[in-house]
Amino acid sequence: MPELDEFSFLPAQAASLGRATPTVHRIGVTLSDGRSLSSLRWGEEPPRVTLLHGAGLNAHTWDTTLLHLGAPALALDLAGHGDSSWRDDAAYVARVLAHDVVAAIEAWTDRPQTLVGHSLGGLTAAAVAAPRPDLVSQLVIVDITPGVDPSAGPAQIRAFFAGPTDWASRDELVDRALSFGLGGTREAATRGVFLNSRVRPDGRVEWKHHFAHLAAAAANAGTDAATPDAVRAVLAATGWEDIADVTRPITLIRGERGFVTSADAEDFARRVPGAAVRTLPTGHNAQEEDPGALAALLADALSMDAAPAADEKRGGRGR
Repeated sequence: MPELDEFSFLPAQAASLGRATPTVHRIGVTLSDGRSLSSLRWGEEPPRVTLLHGAGLNAHTWDTTLLHLGAPALALDLAGHGDSSWRDDAAYVARVLAHDVVAAIEAWTDRPQTLVGHSLGGLTAAAVAAPRPDLVSQLVIVDITPGVDPSAGPAQIRAFFAGPTDWASRDELVDRALSFGLGGTREAATRGVFLNSRVRPDGRVEWKHHFAHLAAAAANAGTDAATPDAVRAVLAATGWEDIADVTRPITLIRGERGFVTSADAEDFARRVPGAAVRTLPTGHNAQEEDPGALAALLADALSMDAAPAADEKRGGRGR
């Protein structure tokens, strides 16, 4: 049996949807501070949509959504996640991460992007769109609003990642994910764990992302004042100023069982006049629970995208 790699799951996923296996490449760039930023480029045409994942996930969280969507896309691994470098300062807040996203869009696209961000990626997307509207045609935020209650859904993520930082096998990680009600079916959880973990030289398996190690350190230290809760810090950080400064169209997509309550959505609509608010019958990870429905909403957004021509791309704040 051939050894699995990160693209081994795509043919079966595509076949299950009646689609041909798409062209997907792993690409990377070295940033000005020496860190590496990694991404998946979907399709041969210039990307029209750039997607940013949430805390503890990676670019592959969008795989099935992008199979449904069928548009040329760029799915980034945010700093500290996937194949991108960890930050020595563990500063995984939106305005810090936004600088990397700007570098990626400038390096790998030729037109303003429909910028889609889930959870931490949504806050980061707003921090990109506010100062750089020349890079963004519209903003789509998936199941996050600034200041979301970190004692609700995010507590489940903190509990999941707290504890050991390495395991004897990926099967142990799959069992743990399923025991927390994460990952969906065992098949989906197995795929997710494979794509979000690595085997160390000593044969032990660990998460690729820095958050698991930070959360475990915080839990083992009793989350005292000297050890910040990484997930709480990034999700509770303010972002309303960034959203208020966004001059491009904004859509909020929430899951009925996700982190954004109906009251949160109403507050968002009040604060952001003109924003569209859509609801899906999912939990927080809509891109994994109902990727077809999410892709349909993204397709609608792309169809209405009145982005300026490529040669006008860097020309100012826009509308």
